[in-house]
Order: sequence, then C-alpha cells, then structure tokens
Amino acid sequence: MSTSVAENVHPPKGKPKWLRVKLPTGKKYTQLRGLVDKYNLHTICTSGSCPNMGECWGEGTATFMILGNICTRSCGFCGVKTGRPESVDWAEPEKVARSIKIMNIKHAVLTSVDRDDLKDMGSIIWAETVKAVRRMNPETTLETLIPDFQGIESHLDRMLDVAPEVISHNMETVKRLTREVRIQAKYERSLEVLNYLKKNGANRTKSGIMLGLGEEEHEVITTMEDLRKADVDVVTIGQYLQPSKKHLPVKQFILPEQFKKYEEIGLEMGFRHVESGALVRSSYKAHKHIH
Repeated sequence: MSTSVAENVHPPKGKPKWLRVKLPTGKKYTQLRGLVDKYNLHTICTSGSCPNMGECWGEGTATFMILGNICTRSCGFCGVKTGRPESVDWAEPEKVARSIKIMNIKHAVLTSVDRDDLKDMGSIIWAETVKAVRRMNPETTLETLIPDFQGIESHLDRMLDVAPEVISHNMETVKRLTREVRIQAKYERSLEVLNYLKKNGANRTKSGIMLGLGEEEHEVITTMEDLRKADVDVVTIGQYLQPSKKHLPVKQFILPEQFKKYEEIGLEMGFRHVESGALVRSSYKAHKHIH
C-alpha cells in the first residue's frame, strides 16, 4: 500500500466513530415510515437499513428495487440473495408507481437485481416501471440504477427511450479488484455501458465505487479518470461495510480526510457532482444530481 493511503486508513478493529449513525428522526421521516408500514411498501431504504434514510426521506427521496430480491450473480460485497429468481411480476411497475404516489416522493431511485436468466435481462420491466411512474407521478424525477445488461445495446436502448433524468451504473471497485468483488462483471464492460448511454442521449450518467476492499489511492484516482473519459457526470464514493461473515472482509476504514481528498480531485477532474464520504451510498443526495 502506498504511504498516502496508509496514512489515511484506520485498522479494521470495530467501526470507527465516524461510521456511527444517528437514528432517523423528523416529521417527514415519521410520516413516511408510517405509510411504508401501513401499506407494506418495499424500499431499499428500509430493507437495506440505509444510514441516510432519515435525511433522504426528509428531502422526499426514496429507493425502490424491482425484479425480485434474488440475484443471478454472486458479488462478494452484496447482501442480496443469489439463486434462481422467481418469475417476473408484470404488475410490479404499477405497484412501484403506486408506492411512490402514496409516499409522495419527489425524486425516486429505481434499482434491481441482475436478471441474467431473462432473455431481455429485465430491461422490459425496467422500461415499463419508468413509464408507470411517469403516468402516475408526472412531477416525480427519476434515477435508474441499472445492471450492465451484459452490455447488450438493445437493452440499454430501452432505458434511453424512457429517458430518466439520471441513468446510473456502478463500477463498485477498482480494476484490479473487479474479478474478486464483482465476479460476473467486467470493469471495461461497465465503462462501455456508461459511455454508450452518454453518447446516445442519456440526460445524465452516474457511477459509484466503494472503498476499503484493499484498493490503493492511485487505483481509485485511475478509476475516477476512467469514468471521466466515459463522460460520466456524477460519482459517489463510500465506505464498504461487510454484510455478513460470508462476504468480503473490510480491509480498511478510510479516514474522512481521504474521502475529502477524493472529492476535491473529482471536482478538479470535471465531475458535476462528487459525493465522497464514509456513509455515502449510491442514492445519497440523488435529488441534487439531476441539476
């Protein structure tokens, strides 16, 4: 590890103080929590115990996962179950749109598991969900955090056709660690997906990476440079936390000043927005990224 990184990490002996999260509070949060419980609505915010839930809900932002909760891929960092997914629920687009309406969400983030078992990789349900949200919530803005769809352009075109305000696809880690962290994904393919989306009319593109998996500073900077070469507009950088003992271990807890350094470097590179901090997740401050 380079000296610059070694000086800006914390040995992984229990979570450091800057990773302690205050319980979500506030009138808006309490109201939305009541609606989620009353109508049995499914949000990633609650199921993933996101540390920013109170802040995001207070600003009228929430994240919804489509295409079930079983993934066809087995990434080393992700807590979602791997296996044979259930059949597609073609009523899901309307269910998601209804949830957004009930919660009165101003900016919705949609994400999904990977569905490599489907001929269309799930892209049809993706497009139909965006259309349903638009019909039922015409004032709501959208970010779609999509899988790579194996880089198949016809599937990516479906997302371009429905034109969400932001199309996001996460790199997750640096090139050297991609095979270990994202077993069935490819670093170059993810860059090609992001570049294709931007070249073919995406309003705004976005990607995210996690730190603490053993990457070095120069590798993080190279990944950011690669994202800028792909004309990505927004990047999020956060701390990886191990979902269970079966998942990849945390190698480092990155210090707040190192996250700040990456933010400054990213802004100098020309990203429109850089969210960099220990508790930053893909959808953190997502409502700001449309501007």
